[in-house]
Amino acid sequence: MASRTSRRAFLQQATAGAALASSGTQKIVSVKAAPLPLLPTSRFGTKKFESDFDPARMRWFGPFSQLTGSILVQIKTDQGLTGYGMGGGGTAAVHIIENHLKDLLLGANALNIDLLWEQMFASSSFYGRKGLAIMAISGIDLALWDIAGKNANLPVWRLLGGASKPKAMAYYTGTNFERAAKLGFQAFKMGLFEAAGAPDNDSMLVLLDTLRKARAVIPPGAKLMIDCLCRWNVEYTLEFARRAAGLNLYFIEEPLYPDDIEGYRQLTEQVEGTRIACGEHEFTRYGFQELIRHKAAHIFQPDQTWCGGLSDGRKVATLAQAQGIPVMPHRGGSLFSIHLVLSHSNCPMAESFGTGEPGNEMMERLTPRFENGYYLPPEGPGMGVDLPQAVLKKHTPALAD
Repeated sequence: MASRTSRRAFLQQATAGAALASSGTQKIVSVKAAPLPLLPTSRFGTKKFESDFDPARMRWFGPFSQLTGSILVQIKTDQGLTGYGMGGGGTAAVHIIENHLKDLLLGANALNIDLLWEQMFASSSFYGRKGLAIMAISGIDLALWDIAGKNANLPVWRLLGGASKPKAMAYYTGTNFERAAKLGFQAFKMGLFEAAGAPDNDSMLVLLDTLRKARAVIPPGAKLMIDCLCRWNVEYTLEFARRAAGLNLYFIEEPLYPDDIEGYRQLTEQVEGTRIACGEHEFTRYGFQELIRHKAAHIFQPDQTWCGGLSDGRKVATLAQAQGIPVMPHRGGSLFSIHLVLSHSNCPMAESFGTGEPGNEMMERLTPRFENGYYLPPEGPGMGVDLPQAVLKKHTPALAD
């Protein structure tokens, strides 16, 4: 199986490499980035604390994390092409791009994507390797792939070797399961957010009851998952899984802090009746190689806008496939991630990206067409992002002409 996987991965990367190598030069003449907060900072709590010991201090994630810290990268070439990529890290990542990474890009050939990735990674490694620097690189990398697709006049998933599936099954993350079921979703994930999140018996009882009610709302046979937002420990997670056995949970996501690899190893080895998913907050193939080495997850969830972009995301998917670990990218239903899901046979599902939730103009523009529980392949060149000047002026005026 591993040899077949390796051969397919080689052919996919060779196809992409040949398409890029034969397509000339696109000299980079402009690199800009701007904050694009897609969700409010208050989503995960407040910065008003009652005391030094207030538990809210542990849940105040600030303006640089998650979709609160989204950024939009814009790269232009001397041939008139403009590429867009979404990254993370907010104004801190914008600062890294404008004051460091841009030096490596201006004047370079935008089609030398892997070369530029390695140069940016090496150049930022003394202060980066994870976190902000990789979030900044991710946005740049995705913008370069957007340019590559436009240069070849192909959607990026075709540039990667074509589709491994006709459409991508989506799973819903949000609060309105009834609405999501009407939209055709067959997989549903509930996040803890502020409810029933403390690792104690009372909150576990509330959470189990909430999940039972969710089971009654979603279609029979649908997948049900839970996102723990890194709030639990090994013992609590194992006990929860034992008590939730009758709910047939498909996976438990991020019960521990990202760096607790030994804890994840224990969970993956000992949990019964469900799977352990993690990787949303892991970075680059090097981080995922450690998870593989420690056998620390049943499912990987890299975020293409944080983990190193498409260049490293597809390497992660191939490494995981060789070990029998499926990859279900965090926010895989965005235009910046759906191309990996469509082109790689090791990506069985894409997480929703605002679909079924209250309207958000930018998220809607950054989401592929959705139909009855599936995301459909974008057919336009590049990533398929359409951002008219009026939209840029409204949301990211620094990127408008």
